[in-house]
Amino acid sequence: MARYDYHCPSCGNTFEVEHPMSERPEIACPRCGHTAEKVFAASGIKFEGTGFYNTDQRSKGSSLSGKK
Repeated sequence: MARYDYHCPSCGNTFEVEHPMSERPEIACPRCGHTAEKVFAASGIKFEGTGFYNTDQRSKGSSLSGKK
């Protein structure tokens, strides 16, 4: 189950609802009963470990052609 933020344009209430990602339910505001709108929220991404930013380049001694 995923949690989503909803905002009521009628009374300005913002609240959280939990429902499956596959569902697109019509959510009523718990304060006034009007239909609420889903608030878009971008997910945070954090890259950890090796292979990112300055560690994602080959070492200076390696060669793509394999010549000796």
